[in-house]
Amino acid sequence: MTELLTVKDILSPLAPSPEDAELITRAFTFAEKAHEGQKRYSGEPYLNHLAHVAKMLAEIGMGAQTVAAGLLHDSVEDTAVTEEELRTEFGDEIFFLVQGVTKLGSVRYYGSDRHNESLRKLFVATSQDIRVLIIKLIDRLHNMQTLQYVPAEKQLRIARETLEIYVPVTHRLGMGLIRKQLEDLAFPYVYPKEHERVINLIKPLAKKGDVELEKNRKSLQKRLAESSILDFRTSYRLKGTYSLFQKLKRREWDMDKIHDYLAMRIIVSNIEQCYQVLGIVHELWRPLPKRVKDYIAFPKPNGYQSLHTTVIAPNSTIFEVQIRTDAMHRDAEYGIASHIIYKNQHTEGSENQKGEKTWFASLVPTLFRPFVWRAKNSAEQHIQLLSESNHKIRIPHWIQEIAGAHKNGDESNEFFGGLKEDFFSYRMFVFTPEGDVVDLPVGASPIDFAYAIHSDIGDHTAGAKVNKKLVGLDTKLNNGDIVEIIKNKNNKPTAKWLDYAKTSIARRKIRASLSEQKATVRNF
Repeated sequence: MTELLTVKDILSPLAPSPEDAELITRAFTFAEKAHEGQKRYSGEPYLNHLAHVAKMLAEIGMGAQTVAAGLLHDSVEDTAVTEEELRTEFGDEIFFLVQGVTKLGSVRYYGSDRHNESLRKLFVATSQDIRVLIIKLIDRLHNMQTLQYVPAEKQLRIARETLEIYVPVTHRLGMGLIRKQLEDLAFPYVYPKEHERVINLIKPLAKKGDVELEKNRKSLQKRLAESSILDFRTSYRLKGTYSLFQKLKRREWDMDKIHDYLAMRIIVSNIEQCYQVLGIVHELWRPLPKRVKDYIAFPKPNGYQSLHTTVIAPNSTIFEVQIRTDAMHRDAEYGIASHIIYKNQHTEGSENQKGEKTWFASLVPTLFRPFVWRAKNSAEQHIQLLSESNHKIRIPHWIQEIAGAHKNGDESNEFFGGLKEDFFSYRMFVFTPEGDVVDLPVGASPIDFAYAIHSDIGDHTAGAKVNKKLVGLDTKLNNGDIVEIIKNKNNKPTAKWLDYAKTSIARRKIRASLSEQKATVRNF
């Protein structure tokens, strides 16, 4: 059983105003009465699950409305409470959040239909308010933490759904802290033999790794202080078991080929210090060739920013060093949720408002961009700042794209089956000659590039240049390529383009154009 929580436990991470404390207390009392007598599989009161969800929401910095909705998220679905009662008692905003989470929990499909319907509901709800997704993710996290109490026949289904649906979403939204926990909690249920194999591989390394990292961390702290860098934090970690499993599969299960099993993190005040610390790290320990990665200048597609380098200490210990600012760290841990957290800490119209825009613009302009964003323009043109009425933020374009497909009636297995390939695969950045950045899945072609920019450009593509050289439309693009589309208004898609296209969005638009061409021929 998990620890039985009180309303004081929920309020303790918040330092709430009297009004916020009253709201959360009222929600706790309401949930306690609504769920009276209900038990979890563990035998503990059902209220304790809601309290843990609310506390975790408070711990990651969510506002009082979201925390209250976390306490109430099962009230309509699992008790005699009506929607009207909930709306009357707590208002439209909390009612909307609870209703959104309730809809996500109402899926009763199985097999691929269940999977597709789960994705559809998830993205439609998320496209309306990202907080619905955050509550659902925290709800799923606590359910995974208590999965051992669930009947065995349900454990595999819940764990697999977590890996196939919730983990990719958290990764795409940059919510690293929640993603890692969900991965490692689901791993032993979905891949028990592989999990055991990984555990056996790391047993002799884990304890020694902790000792070596702590020793090297102290050496680094001393060296930073000698360099007059005093405002910093350091920590270290061992790689998560599921993430390690994925890497071992690509490295023939050879731990000697895994260079980031041990990692040290350094958090400093500003970007200039990030690069200064990188130089100190390389002075202290020898870097491995081709293992320095600058994700500050060139962020990952989910907005992640940091400097990475892999070094070898004098005792032959190899480990990765990550260097980032505090703002980058918040975003790496909480992703899109971190923007709501920031809003909770800075009120509209205050002296901090300018700082809020600067933080948004400098931290992750890519997170909120459409598929294409202009690197040379202000990131504020691509970011809709937080609503004055609540903590809603602009939803990333790819979620809007998925939700839009539902609204347009495109609910085919192919479309939702292609989500994993389109949005949850490894991503890369390619550029237009003008410096615009296009975010595409690895393996994408010039056809995918053209349709990511605009349907009209895609439909009239006649050729492509990659790095100023003419290439075929079936060419696989690489990270950092500069791509120019040669357009001809008389050109139209052909059936062969379907073989070249990697993204389901491009394939869908190609098929639409081909159908239109056939209809034109018939009418003619």
